[in-house]
Amino acid sequence: MVVRPMPSSSGGLSATWTYAAAPRFPMSPPMRGARLYSRHAVRPQHRSRYSLPVSSRLPPTTRLHLRTFASDASKKSASEGANATAHMKESETESAASAASSLDDLHPQAHPTSTAESTTSTGYSDIDWEDKPNFHIEKFTELPYTNFGVNQHMVINQEFKEVLRHLLWRFRAPIRYAFAYGSGVFPQSEGGAASEAEIKAVHPKAPVAVQKAQDGSPKMIDFIFGVSFTQHWHSLNLTQHRDHYSMLGSLGSAAVTYVQDKWGAGVYFNPYVTVDGILIKYGVVNIDTLCRDLSEWDTLYLAGRLHKPVKILRDDPRVRLANQINLLSALRTALLLLPPTFTEQELYATIAGISYLGDPRMAFPTENPKKVANIVNHNMLNFRRLYAPLVGSLPNVIYDDPACSKPNWIENADSVLKLQQDMDPIKRGNMVRRLPKAFRAKLYFEYQKKFQIPQLEFDKMMEESKDEDADSFKRQQGGGFEQRIAQDAPESLRSNVRGVIKKTINWPSTTQSMKGFVTSGFRRSARYLGEKMSKYREGSNAKKDDEISS
Repeated sequence: MVVRPMPSSSGGLSATWTYAAAPRFPMSPPMRGARLYSRHAVRPQHRSRYSLPVSSRLPPTTRLHLRTFASDASKKSASEGANATAHMKESETESAASAASSLDDLHPQAHPTSTAESTTSTGYSDIDWEDKPNFHIEKFTELPYTNFGVNQHMVINQEFKEVLRHLLWRFRAPIRYAFAYGSGVFPQSEGGAASEAEIKAVHPKAPVAVQKAQDGSPKMIDFIFGVSFTQHWHSLNLTQHRDHYSMLGSLGSAAVTYVQDKWGAGVYFNPYVTVDGILIKYGVVNIDTLCRDLSEWDTLYLAGRLHKPVKILRDDPRVRLANQINLLSALRTALLLLPPTFTEQELYATIAGISYLGDPRMAFPTENPKKVANIVNHNMLNFRRLYAPLVGSLPNVIYDDPACSKPNWIENADSVLKLQQDMDPIKRGNMVRRLPKAFRAKLYFEYQKKFQIPQLEFDKMMEESKDEDADSFKRQQGGGFEQRIAQDAPESLRSNVRGVIKKTINWPSTTQSMKGFVTSGFRRSARYLGEKMSKYREGSNAKKDDEISS
């Protein structure tokens, strides 16, 4: 009888991964229409760890002992395989963060004129990666080019980052993608001097790194965990952390998964959980759900969160690709809402405000009315790091400010740069054509009604410009219908785009909020609601003070 060890979670034997980083070379100064990132490779090298030849001809006693040994080894192998995968993802995340900290990799640079020159081994080029994204990739080396999407990685205090990353290892269930976000990571107000009692009221035993990062204003830290198999993840997590769940958890992982996937935006939140003395809230989402929202904007619930700076703690190539499309879509949508000239502060406020347009919390006294302004004003450099390379990659918008000619202009916190966009209807029609699929369909429907286009004629027009063919490049260019939309009166265009944003967000966000009473329980939900109402009163009072002083 042949005794085989169980396969690891990665589908094979455990393996050890090593990394060889090629040296970084100096890059040219900022130029318009930029290639997003450099080409310095960081490639994993696989080394098989061991092989397990097993003899089948053994005495019964030996077979019995060997079976026990093999079972233990299989469990250990599976655990080691999951840990190796997590370590690999964190290593890739660290490499991207290191690249993001280099100004050379963030500066916009000119696209190469030769497609062959810009094509990588995966068959991508600068021209077609967005039009034909491959969401089946499994390795970072399969991304369009090296250092692709490093603008998504924000630079934060090293000790604080390690504390956040260490929290992920407190979960035995495998986390494929993870980021921390919100005011607990990126402060949205001036720091104060919190007493020890005030800190302990939030974080029972907060490390010094957390206290320093939150600058005397202790807050719950928010996370999103992307997982491959939702029910399996909750099954493992319920076994380890049953106290994180409400009464719904007593019905088992199948019930938890059903509520997560069928209600709201596909996210399951466990708020007010203390891990290692730190108060956190974590949301669980299936990787497929996350990538679909990022690339198509079917709910804008998670895509909207990633429009703003977040700290990615464990990266995934599929998500990085989808999120780069998400960020470009947010930039294009903001340009449709903005005039020919504007400041980067107005640009970032427009982008940050997208996810709040249809949020029911903004319609009730449950959110700070100055939230968008607070997010942007206290995170200008992070927004610039996130979007400056993308601005340089678009052909119809430029930085029109002499400050951009200065060295290290991206790091200049005192400047608020001016931008200018080309209002040519052909270029703006192309932007309309490149909006996310689900969002674009809703916008088309609104303008079909406005232009009073008969349904048969509209269907024929859509069929002729269909972009689902993998070999088609039609998506790159908008047709007559898209150009008519772009030529609509500015106020009317803004109204229609905002209306579609609200319709996209409103229902998923409302049902997700209602789901919170089931997933979080009444006590935690009441606490959350009370804190949000307190923030609303605080923001309203600050707004009145600003009006009086002006």
